[in-house]
Amino acid sequence: MRKYGALWSIFLALLLLLSGCSNPQKKKTGEEATSKTSTEQTIKIGVLADLSGSLSTIGTDIKNAASIAKEQVNKFFKSKGYPYKVEIYVEDTQINPSICLKKVQAFKAKGVNLAVGPMASSEVKNISNYLTANKMIIISPSSTALPSLLGFTKPEEKKYIFRFVPNDAFQGKAIASVIKSLGYKKVLVIFREDAWGRGLENAAVDNLKKLGIKILGEIGYPSTPEPSDWSPYIEKMTKLAKGNSPQDTAILAITFEEVATLLSQIKDNSPLLSYKWFGSDGSVDSSKVLEEAKDKAIKIKLYSTIFYSVSPSAKALKEEYEKKGYGKEITQYALNSYDAIWVLAKSYIDMLKATGKYNADVLVKEIRKNVKEYSKGVWGVKPVTGPIVLNEWNDRASGNYAIHIVTPEGWKTAGIWDSTTGKVAWTIKQ
Repeated sequence: MRKYGALWSIFLALLLLLSGCSNPQKKKTGEEATSKTSTEQTIKIGVLADLSGSLSTIGTDIKNAASIAKEQVNKFFKSKGYPYKVEIYVEDTQINPSICLKKVQAFKAKGVNLAVGPMASSEVKNISNYLTANKMIIISPSSTALPSLLGFTKPEEKKYIFRFVPNDAFQGKAIASVIKSLGYKKVLVIFREDAWGRGLENAAVDNLKKLGIKILGEIGYPSTPEPSDWSPYIEKMTKLAKGNSPQDTAILAITFEEVATLLSQIKDNSPLLSYKWFGSDGSVDSSKVLEEAKDKAIKIKLYSTIFYSVSPSAKALKEEYEKKGYGKEITQYALNSYDAIWVLAKSYIDMLKATGKYNADVLVKEIRKNVKEYSKGVWGVKPVTGPIVLNEWNDRASGNYAIHIVTPEGWKTAGIWDSTTGKVAWTIKQ
């Protein structure tokens, strides 16, 4: 009996063990499930930047700022005990819409569903249908064309495309106000014929006319490819400018960094160099201008506008930027990209908490919620670009513009255009 009793005890023990193994535990999802393991979940964020084309000065800045953002976000996640890490995937689009689409398709194949960029509005326009069809989300730091010029008729069509910069309705006003403030009465315009160039040119010209400024001519040039020989355009500009005094006449160049090549091909004794030139965010802070045509740029000043919004939080980022050897200055659109990484990463976590998997529509809602939380400092950090307020199109709702000019010491900030007053406060006497 003792023998059978012992066997019976062993049988019952085995039965209880098997019963315990067969009972499923409560399923965990999202952060709860990941936090119980030693494996971090990777948040994949693409970066679409121009590293070799006509916006490569700013594009390189964007890549560098995104790298710093990745490091600092991961450090923040670790301090909070979040079982996630950000990994960025940088691609050079060369601001070519066709190349940009191929890069986005490659992202999708890698499981990268969100990205910072692209930079140019022509690129955004070309990838918009693919983004919508594949439920991918982007935050562009620098695309500024009006939504209508991107092919959108209502906000719902653009819900996966965010832009942390105001559209060109604001920059058009800024450019016109700057030109008016310096006393010019006539303007000759040369512009890049793509979605961005046409849109900004239209906005600037409309505002110039409202201010009573006469338009002497509007000269468009192709963007893909850009001209290698600018002599036909230089000839047209010279003819239209002839007989107009540099005292009351200016030149407005809506270009990317190809303005450097244009200037380099203008002869030193050309009357075009007696006029003051005005640019935009496409040419501002261009290293190519300094490398290829600095002396001419100093003479014409090349007043260039760019969205301006910098918070006290940017100081530490600028110090880190210089420490890493990226340069002494960091451009506004690079600052926008830094903020975009933070918002995308935190919103992705909140999406997983809510759904346990990727859901673009939920992520859109989390992004709109988190730009408010980030702006208020709810996470213990704040945007380097100041409060981010989005309109119904998921674009930044408003903003001021800095005016940069070329000096013997390089690009310098010469003034700020205030969007609330419509006036320019010059920091360098004109």
